[in-house]
Amino acid sequence: MYYVLRTEGSIHNYFKVHAPCESTSFKFSPQVMETFIRSCAGYCVITYILGIGDRHFDNLLLTPEGNLFHIDFGYILGRDPKPLPPPMKLTKEMVEAMNGHNSEKYVEFLSFCDSTFTQLRRHSSLVLNLFSLMIDASIPDIALEPDKTTKKIEDRFCLSLSEEEAVRHLREVIDASVAAVMAVVVEQIHRIAQYMRK
Repeated sequence: MYYVLRTEGSIHNYFKVHAPCESTSFKFSPQVMETFIRSCAGYCVITYILGIGDRHFDNLLLTPEGNLFHIDFGYILGRDPKPLPPPMKLTKEMVEAMNGHNSEKYVEFLSFCDSTFTQLRRHSSLVLNLFSLMIDASIPDIALEPDKTTKKIEDRFCLSLSEEEAVRHLREVIDASVAAVMAVVVEQIHRIAQYMRK
C-alpha cells in the first residue's frame, strides 16, 4: 500500500484512477468499494484475533479491484518488533477511503467486522484446536510460550463475554487502532529507514 499512497496520494485517488465511476459520490466503482470494505474488515478481524504483528504499509497490498491483503506473517500471537503497536492495522488512510468515520460505508465496514468476529467466535473451538495442534510445530512465536498459545487466542475471542459485550470490545479495539498515534510515528520511521537502505 506504500506504493499506492506514494504514487496516487490516497487509496481513494488510486481507485478513482483504476476504476472510475462518475455516478457515485466517491467517484469510483461501487463494486471496488464493496470489495475494499469487505477485505479490510476480514483482515482487521483475523489479524487482531491471531495477533499478527509487524503491520506497516509495505506489508499491506491493494489491487485495483479493491482487494486488500496482508503479507509477511513473521510475527504472531501479539509479538511485534515495533514499540506500542495498535491492536489491528486500520489507518486513517483506510478509513478515508471509506469516506471517513461518519460515512455510510464506514458503518458498513463496522457491520462486516461485527459479523466476521461473531462468526469466528461461534467457531472458536475449531481455531483453538488447530492452534493447540501447532504447539509442537516449531513455529517460533508459538515455541516461545507454548503453554500460553491457545490462551492468547482465546483472550482475543473474548469468550468470557456475551456476544454483545464482545462486539462492543471489538469496536473499542477498532477505535483505538484508528486513533493510535504511535503507529503513525512508527510508519514514518519505517519509511525513512526503507529510504535510507536504498
